Amino acid sequence: MGDRKDAKRVKNITGMQQIMLDIKPNRSVSDVYINNEMDLTKLCEYVENKKKENSEITYFHAFVTAIGKVIYNRPKLNWFVANRHIYEHNDIVISFVAKMAFNDNSEEMMILVPIDSNDNIDTISKKIKDKVESIRKSKEVSKEGANSAIDTLGKLPNPIRIPIVGVLKWCDKKGILPLSLVNDNLYYSSMIVSNLGSIGCGAIFHNITDFGACSSLLTMGEIKTKVELDEKGKPITKKVCEFGINLDERIADGYYFAKSLQLLQYIFDNPSLLEGSASDKIIIE
Repeated sequence: MGDRKDAKRVKNITGMQQIMLDIKPNRSVSDVYINNEMDLTKLCEYVENKKKENSEITYFHAFVTAIGKVIYNRPKLNWFVANRHIYEHNDIVISFVAKMAFNDNSEEMMILVPIDSNDNIDTISKKIKDKVESIRKSKEVSKEGANSAIDTLGKLPNPIRIPIVGVLKWCDKKGILPLSLVNDNLYYSSMIVSNLGSIGCGAIFHNITDFGACSSLLTMGEIKTKVELDEKGKPITKKVCEFGINLDERIADGYYFAKSLQLLQYIFDNPSLLEGSASDKIIIE
C-alpha cells in the first residue's frame, strides 16, 4: 500500500513500531493522556499588549499558532495510523467545533484551519476570525461536505443508516473516502483543539476516535492566577493554564511527546516567536 490522497506513507519504520501497529491496531486503545499546567505569564502580557494596540488577537488564536509551530518543528505529531501503516498528512490543519450561538440548542459546525508554512499569528488570527464570523453571521446555516453528510445520515432510520456508516468506515480504513467527506472533516485534521476555558470549564481528556486520521486532541482550561514561592521564598504571581492532551502512542514515543511539550512552553515563554513564519525552525536554548 502506497500513499493516500490526503497523506504520504511513512516508510522505513522500525520493527518495534510495526509490531505496535499489530498489537494495537485501533487508535481508541492506543491513546495516552498527558495533563500539563503551562506557564502563560509571558503570553498573557503579549496578548494584553496586542489588545492595547487594537489587535483582535485572542488567547485561542495564540494557542492555535503555537501548536502549528510545534507541529512544523515536530513532524511526527502530523503522523497517523491507518490499516496498520503510518502516514504523514499532506498539510498541517488544526480543527475545532464552533457553536452557531451561545445557547444549549445552537447547532455546531466543524471548522478546519490550515496552517501554511508562512502563516503567523496575524494571518492565523484572521483565518479563525473570518471562519467563525462567517457562520455566526449567516441567517441560514449553509453546510457542505462532512457537515452536510452528518446531518443527512443522522436523520436516516437505523436499518439504512448503520450499513451506510459501515461502508464509510471501511472506505476510511482503506483511505478511499471521497474528498468531499474529508476536506472539512475535523477527524482528518492534524489536531483537534477545544478551548474549554472560554466557557469557564477546566481542561479534560477527550478520546480520539478510530475513524479518520487525527492522532491527537488537545483541550485548554481557564487561565488562572497562581502564586508560588521563588528560590528565595519570595511570592511570585503567574498566569497558568491546564492542558489535557490525548495522543496516539503509536506515532512516537514518550520522549518525543515530552520534548514537544517543552517546545510549546518555550514558545509561550517567548511569544514574539508567534510573529515569525509557522515553519521557522526553533532551537530551544
